[in-house]
Amino acid sequence: MNISYKWLKSYIDTALSPEETAAALTDIGLETGGIEEVESIRGGLRGLVAGKVLTCAAHPDSDHLHITTVDIGAGGILPIVCGAPNVAAGQTVAVAPVGTVLYDGDTEFKIKKSKIRGEVSEGMICSEKEIGLSQNHDGIMTLPDTVAAGTPIADYFQLDSDYRLEVDLTPNRIDAASHIGVARDLAAYLSKDAPVTVKKPSVADFRVDDNSRPIPVEVANPEACIRYSALTISGVTIKESPEWLQKRLKAIGLHPINNVVDITNFILYEYGQPLHAFDADKITGGKVIVRTLPAGSKIVTLDEVERTLADDDLIICNTCEGMCIAGVFGGRHSGISGATVNVFLESACFDPVFVRRTARRHGLSTDASFRYERGSDPNITVEALKRAAMLIKETAGGKISSDIVDVYPTPVQDFPVELSYVAVDRLIGKKLGANRIKSILKALEIKIINESADGLSLAVPPYRVDVKREADVIEEILRIYGYNNVEIPAKINASLQYRQRPDAVKIRNTMADYLVAQGFSEIWSNSLTKLSYYEQCESYPASGMVRLLNPLSADLGGLRQTLLFGGLEAIAYNANRQNPNLRLFESGNCYSYAAPADNNISLRNYCENEHFALFVTGKKENESWTMPQSDSSFFQLKAYVENLLLKMGFNLLSIKLEYFTSDLFAEGVLYLLPNGKALVEAGVVRRSILKRFGLENQVFYADIAMGLLQSSVRNHSVSFRETPKYPEVRRDLALLLDNGVAFAQIRDLAFKLERKILRAVDLFDVYDGKGVPEGKKSYAVSFILRDDERTLEDKYIDRVMQRFVDAFAKELGAILR
Repeated sequence: MNISYKWLKSYIDTALSPEETAAALTDIGLETGGIEEVESIRGGLRGLVAGKVLTCAAHPDSDHLHITTVDIGAGGILPIVCGAPNVAAGQTVAVAPVGTVLYDGDTEFKIKKSKIRGEVSEGMICSEKEIGLSQNHDGIMTLPDTVAAGTPIADYFQLDSDYRLEVDLTPNRIDAASHIGVARDLAAYLSKDAPVTVKKPSVADFRVDDNSRPIPVEVANPEACIRYSALTISGVTIKESPEWLQKRLKAIGLHPINNVVDITNFILYEYGQPLHAFDADKITGGKVIVRTLPAGSKIVTLDEVERTLADDDLIICNTCEGMCIAGVFGGRHSGISGATVNVFLESACFDPVFVRRTARRHGLSTDASFRYERGSDPNITVEALKRAAMLIKETAGGKISSDIVDVYPTPVQDFPVELSYVAVDRLIGKKLGANRIKSILKALEIKIINESADGLSLAVPPYRVDVKREADVIEEILRIYGYNNVEIPAKINASLQYRQRPDAVKIRNTMADYLVAQGFSEIWSNSLTKLSYYEQCESYPASGMVRLLNPLSADLGGLRQTLLFGGLEAIAYNANRQNPNLRLFESGNCYSYAAPADNNISLRNYCENEHFALFVTGKKENESWTMPQSDSSFFQLKAYVENLLLKMGFNLLSIKLEYFTSDLFAEGVLYLLPNGKALVEAGVVRRSILKRFGLENQVFYADIAMGLLQSSVRNHSVSFRETPKYPEVRRDLALLLDNGVAFAQIRDLAFKLERKILRAVDLFDVYDGKGVPEGKKSYAVSFILRDDERTLEDKYIDRVMQRFVDAFAKELGAILR
C-alpha cells in the first residue's frame, strides 16, 4: 500500500525524514519496501530558467515565427526562434536551453540546437502547458519583471516534492491500511520518549441542512451487513477536483476522476473506510435494500461486464434491481456521472467471509474488497461519512439533505483480554515494567479497564481484528517497544530432544541425493489443485477429495490426492519451453477424504500421507556425437526405483511384483511387501491423461509410499562385507517361454532353488521374432554363481544349472533353446 509522506505528516508532528520514517515503520512491523520521490510537476522544472527577451523580429521566411534574442543570465544570450503570437521584446519568460528535458504526458523530448527555416535556435520559450503548470497553450508564459535573468523556474514557483512510501502490509494488519492507521502506529512508536498524538480531522462542524430528500435503508441480511450508514447530498456539481485533492491522490499513485469520486477515494486512504457514492436520482423506488438475490440474477458492473450472481452474493438494491455488489464493485447504471446532481453516500461494514467469497467467485479485487475481506472497523462508518459529506460540500457544493441513516442492529464490542505482567516478561524475555507497558497500550488505543498488582484487564478496539488473546497483546507491546531493544541473553536454556528413528528427513535427503546424482531435478508443486483432474477418475475419485470452503480460484479448489498431476503440469511447462527431456522427483503430502456412513464427520475421515514421486520422459541421453539418442523407458524408471529400495536396505527378493492396468496407467507394477501392502506403484501413464496436459512424449511415473517405507526401514539394515576371495562364474540360458511368463518368476524360482551360491539373475536379451512360435518369446538369462568358502568346480556348477533347467521346464513350461 502506498503512503504519502506529506499526507502522513498532516496527522502527526514528526521531524523524521522520509528515510527515517520508513525505517521506523519497518521496525514496528510495517515493512517499507521502497521510497519514491513524487514531483508535483513531472521533471521538477529542472533546467528551466527565467530569461529577458532583448529583441523580437519577424522571421523573414514565415508569417507566424519570430526571431528573438534572450538573456538567461550566466548562460549568456541565446538566439531562439519562437512561434507564440504574444512574444515581445522586454518580456520575462521561461526558457528551456539546449539539453533541457520537457515532458508531454508519458513522452519526453530533449531540447536541441536546431535551424528553423534557416535561422539558428538554441532553446525554447515555453508556455504553461509545455512545462506542466496547466493546460493553457494560448501563448508563452510571462513572469514578473522583478524575476532576474537566470533564476531557476523551480525556485520561482517553490516546488515541493512529496515522497511515496511503499508499505508491505501483512494480511493481519488491515488496521494500517490508511494514513491515519499508519500515523497511529508511528505515534505509538515515537511516544516512547514523549507522548505523540494523532491529529484526526474534526467532524464537529457537521450539520444536516434539511431533511428534504431522505432515502430509507433496509438491511435484509444483517449477518452479511454488520452496519450500514448513509446520507443524501443534493445539488452537487460534478467537476474536476481542487488541486490539493488531486495532489493527495497522485502522490499515492491514484488517478483523479471527479470531485465526488475523488473524495470517496480520499476517505478510503485517510480512514481505511470504503465509501460508495450513488446517483440518488437512479435509485428506483427511493429506497435502498441490502440483500441477496436469487441465483442466476444479473448485474452489470462498472467495467461493463454482465455478471451472474450466486444466491449468497450480497447486493445493494433499489426496489426493482441490484445496483452494486456490496463491498466489491459498483454498478454501471447507478454510479456518479457528469450529470449527477444528487448523491446518496454509503459507508458500511460488511462481513469479511461474504465479501471474500463473492470477490473470488467473480474474479474481482478492488481497494474496497481488499479492506472488507480482512475486516473493516464498524465503529468509524459514521465518522468517515460525516468527513466525506463535509468535503463533498466543500468541493462540489450542494447541501446535506437527509439525516444520517445508521442501521447497526448488533454493535460490535471491544475484545476483552486479560494481561499478566509475568506473561509479558516471560514471552518478551525482558522486564519492561508496568508503567512502560501501560504507556504503550495507551498509545495503541487499547483501553485499560481494570488494574491489579498482577496485570491488567484490557478492551481491544474492533479495528484490531488480529488482537484477541494475551499473546497477541504481548506481541503488540514488543512490536512498539522494539525487537532490537531486547538484549541477547548471556545464558541460553535448551532441552535435549531425541530424534525419531528412523530419521524421516535423513531418508528423504538420502533418496534426493541419489536421484540428483543420477541427473534428476527436484520440483515443488502446489498442494492445492484443480477439481477437474479428479472428475471421472477411478483411481482417485472426486468424492475422495478434500475440498476448500473458500477457494481462491477454480484452479485451486481442493487438496491433491496424488503427486501425478502436479508433476505433469511441470513436465508440460518445460516441454512448452523446448525442454522435453526430463527426470524429475518430488516429495510431498497427499490428502484424501472418506465420507462417513452416518454423516458424522470427524478428523478420522481425513487422511494425510507423504509420498515420493519420480517422473521420467523424453530422451534417455542428451544429444551427442559419441552415441545415438534413445527414448526413455519404463525399465529405466524401474532401475531407479529398485536402486532406491536397495539404498534403503530392502531385500528385493522379499518384495513381490504384481502387474496391473488402471485408468491412469497403460501398464503398471506394484511392489508389495511380505504383508501385502503396496510400497511402490510404477508404470506408463496413459495417453488419454497426457493428452489433457498437451504432452506427446511418454511419461513414466513411480509413487513411493513414504510412511510405509519409513516404517519398514526399521526391519532392514545395510551391511558391509569384504571383497570376495573366490571368483564368480557366469552361466547363460536361452529359454523359450509363454508370453505370459515374467522375468521375475524366473528370478524368484532360481533363488528359491539355490540360495547359497546364486548371487544374481539378470535378463540381457528378449527375442520374439522369426523362428519363435506364436505366443512365445525367448529370454536370454544370465546367472552369477560364487561360493565364499571355495572355488566352484564345473561338475557342481553343471548340476546346479541342470536343476534350474528342470525346474523352469516343470514350473514355467520353459524349453531350453
